[in-house]
Amino acid sequence: MRHPNPIGLLTTTAGGPVEIRDVNLLNTNLFSSTYFFDLFSHLTAERIPQRVVHGKGIAARGYFEVTNDVSKYTKADVFNGIGKKTPLLSRFSPAIQERGGTDVGREFRGFAIKFFTNEGNLDILNLHVPVFTVRQPVHFAMLVHTLNIRNPKTNLFNFEQQWDFIISRPTVYHVFLYLLSDFGIPDGYRKTDYFADHTFELNNKDGDRYFAKFNFRTEQGGAFLTSAEAADIQATDLDYFARDLYNAIAENNYPSWRLEMDVMSLHDIKHVNFDPFDVTRLWENGTYHTVNVGRVVLNEMPENQFRDSEQAIYNLNNLVPGIPGPVDVVYQSRQISYSDAHNYRVGHNNENIEVNRPKYSKTYDRDGVPPVRNNMKDAPTYYPNSFNGPIPYVDESKPLERIVLLQSNAVDLQHPADFYNIVLGTDAAKQRLADNIVTTLQQVKSPVILKRVLRLLYLTDADLGERVETSYNLASSCRV
Repeated sequence: MRHPNPIGLLTTTAGGPVEIRDVNLLNTNLFSSTYFFDLFSHLTAERIPQRVVHGKGIAARGYFEVTNDVSKYTKADVFNGIGKKTPLLSRFSPAIQERGGTDVGREFRGFAIKFFTNEGNLDILNLHVPVFTVRQPVHFAMLVHTLNIRNPKTNLFNFEQQWDFIISRPTVYHVFLYLLSDFGIPDGYRKTDYFADHTFELNNKDGDRYFAKFNFRTEQGGAFLTSAEAADIQATDLDYFARDLYNAIAENNYPSWRLEMDVMSLHDIKHVNFDPFDVTRLWENGTYHTVNVGRVVLNEMPENQFRDSEQAIYNLNNLVPGIPGPVDVVYQSRQISYSDAHNYRVGHNNENIEVNRPKYSKTYDRDGVPPVRNNMKDAPTYYPNSFNGPIPYVDESKPLERIVLLQSNAVDLQHPADFYNIVLGTDAAKQRLADNIVTTLQQVKSPVILKRVLRLLYLTDADLGERVETSYNLASSCRV
């Protein structure tokens, strides 16, 4: 932050020079000080609404470089042309923490990426776990309330309400096993994979359809923290993840991720024996193949985090030709709710904010709360028109058929069971999961909720239920 010389004269917000006695204000007429009124009126208004989720975050800039030919699957310009580099803005964040919270809590980590492509902005939002939280849109708001809305009476967070929601909506159960396992606390933002979770529709220049899951694989090597290690770090450094990311880039140790696509053809996706659009489960081995696309490299920290992190918006409507996007109802609901959140936080002209501006933009949107840029000057304000306003293009390779999904409410505990027995694998990892579950259950006061949680764990796998029940009884006896 230090500069070798003063960077210029201090001014009022209108650009008028500030005389040194106006900074002091002793023995002066307070009501004549423009500087004073500028300073304090701005002080009371310099916070914008915090994000409801992912409130704490840190931005980093970089680029995406294409390393493999994937033109067979998508005509998207950003993913085609080996060696092509596209600038990007990313934002890392814990999902539940408020501003000023801890980086090392046991929860979701987000990695949002905005690609500034030649065909408009492409925004891909990722989590560090490969399954999403809900598969019914109405459940999302309720889940958020259980996770980051404090008890109205005690003003404390409450694990009892979280477990109550899980046993009432077991489709969210799978993702919580990830969080309560070794995967729950990565050792920093750099040392973990990230997943877009949804199944994205793609099309190539011939109109052929494919379906893909985007996975960002860390090139730093994966590493995770135990609960004890996280507690030790939290005692001295609430910003451990942010500090690690900043230092790595400052030391030119640029973090990078390899972008992979798990791909199915239109034929494949119609003949699998599971719902490939269900965001709460994994695709089954042998039903897809994986292709490399390119690398994300982060090589610059912003000079101003408010500008690039707080004002940044990541809009799931921001897709590009060749990537029409997911067709599941959860993604569609996120497209609506995220846009509404951005409009509330930073105004309807949020795409005009410098950090969000695409390379090219011509619209019929006008006026409103600044910034409005050149407000499209004197171009027509309506379409169609006879005055050569911007016109739409014809995408001849866009598939004509529309995919309609019919989804079920059925709960399938096979996926949590596979996670427990296959993904975790070792006895040590299983026991750590059980111990972490017990830590949350110690806050559950209702015998009915506790009984239903244990039943859900036993139904998943008898060994999991036994481990948790044994550990819980031992912890309860020690407390007595």
